[in-house]
Amino acid sequence: MPRYTLQVNVAQVERELRPAAAHGAFLAAEYVLGESQAVVPLDEAALSRSGTASVDESALTAAVSYGTPYAAAQHERMDFRHAPGRQAKYLEGPLTSSRVQVAAIVAAELRRALR
Repeated sequence: MPRYTLQVNVAQVERELRPAAAHGAFLAAEYVLGESQAVVPLDEAALSRSGTASVDESALTAAVSYGTPYAAAQHERMDFRHAPGRQAKYLEGPLTSSRVQVAAIVAAELRRALR
């Protein structure tokens, strides 16, 4: 039976996959942002409009955030009353429930880069 040797340049693989991983992280963050938009508390729409998704390509981390002065309080205060279908933990809930989809989005971008 013949023997084969496989040599892998890990540094090159990482360099070539890093942009795909960053793009996948951004797409995943956009997905979570969309899911959170469905449950973010309604005010005069300022909170909802302030939602953004971003990625730090050097650290390969993504973030979803809302930028009003009261966004953190709306997220954390469980005693606030919200319109039907709207909730506190409007980021935490969608992120937790979207774990499988987030992983699939990133994996799809990595697979695409490997073609």
